[in-house]
Amino acid sequence: MSEPVSALPGARYAGLVKVAEAGLRGMIVLRGDLASKAVAKAVKDATGMPVPETRRIAFGKEAAVAWMAPDELLILTDHAAVAKTVAKLEKALAGEFATVADVSDARAVFTLTGVQARDVLAKACPVDFADFPVGTIRRTRAAQVAAAIWRTEEDAFTLVCFRSVARYMWDLLTTLARPGGEVGLYR
Repeated sequence: MSEPVSALPGARYAGLVKVAEAGLRGMIVLRGDLASKAVAKAVKDATGMPVPETRRIAFGKEAAVAWMAPDELLILTDHAAVAKTVAKLEKALAGEFATVADVSDARAVFTLTGVQARDVLAKACPVDFADFPVGTIRRTRAAQVAAAIWRTEEDAFTLVCFRSVARYMWDLLTTLARPGGEVGLYR
């Protein structure tokens, strides 16, 4: 089996904000009853993180757990730890009405950092970033691409999309971040 490769290895751009392709990340989708004690225990045991509240992401030292829908979590971990985490979740959830899937190779991850990050994202996303505190996650569209966006720090966001549109997303984000396109909406 060949080694997985990043969609845009080492891609970085500095304009109104710094845009970077974040490289390979381990990503696991867990679907099931998020109110279930078995699901909560399985997630906590596998990641060290609790099931987050609606539209929130919980960050830990080695993993993050994002609420994606009333019956769906996205678990982020080191790419090398995915198989072990999937196995742990599958074992813990045996007999439960739940599914666990490794989607690492199907997704691309981008980071945007800088004081104008909200402005750059607002150009493409129908989201009000005025009330979007750190730890908030939202599924939305970036232009016409399905994406999930979360705020990691005051001036930093992460965006995840399908790997099949990674080049398009890269071109979109770097175009929106070009100097001369300032909007000043969130200053």
